[in-house]
Formats: sequence, structure tokens, C-alpha cells
Amino acid sequence: MAHDAPTSVEVRRSRRRTATVSAYRDGERTIVAIPARFSRDQEKEWVAKMLARLEDKERRRRPSDDELMARARELSARYLQGKARPTSVRWSSNQGRRWGSCTLVDGSIRISTRVQGMPAWVLDYVLLHELAHLLHAGHGPGFWKLLEDYPRTERAKGFLDGVAFVQDESVSTPDDVDSPDDVEA
Repeated sequence: MAHDAPTSVEVRRSRRRTATVSAYRDGERTIVAIPARFSRDQEKEWVAKMLARLEDKERRRRPSDDELMARARELSARYLQGKARPTSVRWSSNQGRRWGSCTLVDGSIRISTRVQGMPAWVLDYVLLHELAHLLHAGHGPGFWKLLEDYPRTERAKGFLDGVAFVQDESVSTPDDVDSPDDVEA
């Protein structure tokens, strides 16, 4: 999914900034901070570079459905010995409060569009969580054992809890990535 281009670019020159250039999105604007000494040509060059870097970063944080499937396969191979084999992995805008869900009957996985833009290690955790459900339906000890090799499980769960809290949702429990109703036998 491509990020909608912001409507304006604001260049901020700083005398204190001597060598570094930075850029970030602020709503519909992109702010590019450059050293005050830069010429107009240097400004134009660095604005173009930083816009391209931001776009690339945003693209990587919002992979396509095909890229999601490829990442799921990589994660299954690395952490689940390739045993989890989804038939499809796609973004879904109707996940409600869930971060992801899977259907055992057909092997399909859906990842909430709310995960788009989150750090890659959080997306990896959500994908792994759903992949693990292809091998173990519930959230019992056997399920969590499947995820113990992923080094950022606890950190990702904490991140998602924080996002849920900020979004004025009740703080989720580890079992709230999906509910038992989401995993169909």
C-alpha cells in the first residue's frame, strides 16, 4: 500500500545544524531540516533525497499482500521449521480490535490495517502469532512454546498493549491478538 504523498514540504534551516539533514511527516506536511549554510541547489538535492528515503521507509512499513505472504513464509521457515503454511496472508480493514486472525479450515491469515506503519518487528510478531495458530488453535502453553524463539515477543506484546491503550481501548491481554472465535477448526 502506498503512502499518500503529503501536500507540502517545509524546509527548516538551522544555524545550529551543521552537517545533518532530517525529515519527518507532520500531518499533511513533510518537514526537512537542513543546515542554514546549504545553497539552494544543496537544499533541492537533499529534499529530494529525504523524500525518497521517507517514501522507502513508509513502503517497507506497509508491505503489499504479496510481500506479507513472502514475509510469513520467511518467518515460518525461521521460527516454526516451515510447518506453518498459510494459503493466503492479506491486510484487512475489518478486524475491529484484533491485530490479526486466521481461519484454520482454509489456512488464511488476515492482518489488521492498524498494524501498517508499526515497526517491522511488531508486524513480524503478529504474523508469527497467526502462523502459530495454524499449528495450535488455542492460547495454551503449546501455543506460546511455538513463539518462544522469536526474541521480540514480549516487547511486541507490550508495544501493541501501549497502542491499544493510547487508542482508548482497554489494555489487551496477551490472548487478545485474536479471540478463540477467530480461529476456526
